[in-house]
Amino acid sequence: MNGIGEPVYVGRQFGGREIRIEEELVKRYTDAVRNVLPCYAQTAPALLLHSECYNDLDWYLANIYGNLHARQEWELYHPLAVGSTVTTRSFIRDRYRKRGRDYVVKETWVLDPEGRLANRGITHQSFLIDKDPAGGGAPVVDKKKADSRANDKRANSAERTAGAGSGDGPMLEALERTVDEDMCMAFSGPGENYHTNREAARALGFPDIVVQGMLSTCFISEQLSGEFGEGWLCGGKMDVKLINVLWAGESVRTCAQIKEEVPEAGRTRVHMDVWVEKSDGTKVTVGNASAIR
Repeated sequence: MNGIGEPVYVGRQFGGREIRIEEELVKRYTDAVRNVLPCYAQTAPALLLHSECYNDLDWYLANIYGNLHARQEWELYHPLAVGSTVTTRSFIRDRYRKRGRDYVVKETWVLDPEGRLANRGITHQSFLIDKDPAGGGAPVVDKKKADSRANDKRANSAERTAGAGSGDGPMLEALERTVDEDMCMAFSGPGENYHTNREAARALGFPDIVVQGMLSTCFISEQLSGEFGEGWLCGGKMDVKLINVLWAGESVRTCAQIKEEVPEAGRTRVHMDVWVEKSDGTKVTVGNASAIR
């Protein structure tokens, strides 16, 4: 790592690395999300390398106080075999400013042993423009206000949730999890950071452990893997925004509601609204996904 900060510009390349898809790597993932499908004995979970974009943080801006994962896109093209060796590549795809934050977008590719693009992730990370706008190390998110019923109405407004849950299509079977501190460490550890340690979270302006945003995308992926199997691993797509903070200790469930089904190369592509919500109904992740049936 050369150090966090500028220059972070569109087109900057970050290279990559070779990764062996070992059984132990798969087990660490399935233990973290607490979900095992029969196919995982031979085929890796779709988002096994969910956090490869964070393997080096040279693409982060210098001010990491209050930074948040804002949006995540996934495109899946080819499954990865357990025991194979893959290659990763990444680069800065975009950079923009919006509502008092700078956004950096990193695109990460995973290539199979034959050089085929297996999947790609597009990660939007947001950074405060001012180091500490409230002054004095004040939290960038007020947990009490965020958890209040009044704020939940704003947090779940149609503008922010993009109409998630407002359709009348059939719902897929939900996946439910309580994201305790052990899960946070299994998914975002083993080091101490604001996704695994309360004091590290407070140092970055958060009142409690912030559950890594990638975890909710993995929950959605596990739900769709169970429903569509190879139709998710080969041709699945997801585009979600992370609109509210999920704190350690909270319970969530994944929701997927079918919007339409359209023909595609002799099969059917199923388009869905997808979201992850807390037990009180507060949505933390909202967007859309599709898979082949």
